[in-house]
Amino acid sequence: MDEVAGNSQRRGSIRKTSKKPAAGSGGRVKRGLEGKGPTPKAKDRPYHKAYAAEQRKQADARKGRPRGARKSGEAEWVAGRNAVVEALREGVPVTGLYVGEGAERDGRLREAFRIASDRGISLLEVGRGELDRMTNGAVHQGLAARIPPYEYAHPDDLLDAAGEQGEAPLVVVLDQVTDPRNLGAVVRSAAGLGAHGVVVAERRSAPMTASAWKTSAGAAARLPVARATNLTRQLVAYQDAGCTVVGLAADGDLSLPDLVADADLARGPLVLVVGAEGGGLSRLVAETCDHLVSIPMARSLESLNAGVAASVALYALAQARA
Repeated sequence: MDEVAGNSQRRGSIRKTSKKPAAGSGGRVKRGLEGKGPTPKAKDRPYHKAYAAEQRKQADARKGRPRGARKSGEAEWVAGRNAVVEALREGVPVTGLYVGEGAERDGRLREAFRIASDRGISLLEVGRGELDRMTNGAVHQGLAARIPPYEYAHPDDLLDAAGEQGEAPLVVVLDQVTDPRNLGAVVRSAAGLGAHGVVVAERRSAPMTASAWKTSAGAAARLPVARATNLTRQLVAYQDAGCTVVGLAADGDLSLPDLVADADLARGPLVLVVGAEGGGLSRLVAETCDHLVSIPMARSLESLNAGVAASVALYALAQARA
């Protein structure tokens, strides 16, 4: 049987293909010829080797930072128009704003550009594929912001800060609180109610992410957050430094009003430990505390959100210390 033309499987047979141009290619070529503004410096492009060199240079320049300050890791990305605008509004320390080529300009994008201009934040245009790569495939809607790694203080720095202000230390320690929004809420309350800092554990604890920054409403820029390698050991160190360590617990030996009524205790060097909602304080942390303090409830309730519980206790202590 004769072979059908174009279907031959013989070696050397040729399949013909269409040479017609793709529909709409003229517009793409035209857009490709349009000016896109000045090319960003190599050190401002995360995918360029000069960027890594600049980051190392800045790290070297920061060697004079406070004792024990440690970084949280790599830079974080906030992706999506609403998320980026909210981060900018709340004063999250954005170091670079990235917009995808051809991204539609709307009110959110214009607001992000305006805030970036007011704060001196670099604004860079990148290909959408590159933006996909930088944000690890997040739904960025053509807009993303880069946040530098958070620099944690050393737990001892919080006592030093209190001494410099001539005040008895008041430190908040979070035990197994894994929700960054709770961390941000605690930082916000601690900053507004007279605490000298917040301590979190390196493991099984929420880090200072963009979400924590936003929830803190800018307080994270004013109040130090420290990281402890071993929370129990750090509490013992605070006790050795003269602090009384009290932990919030439903079955505490003291009620919050009793703590506030004891002027020497409430106004002296104090460390307030707040556990996770539901699980509460870990066993070793609870055993290390000098007192466990309960918050009286009008009705039966298993537990308060960590951020709410910390706020209630800090407010009561602020009134007593005033």
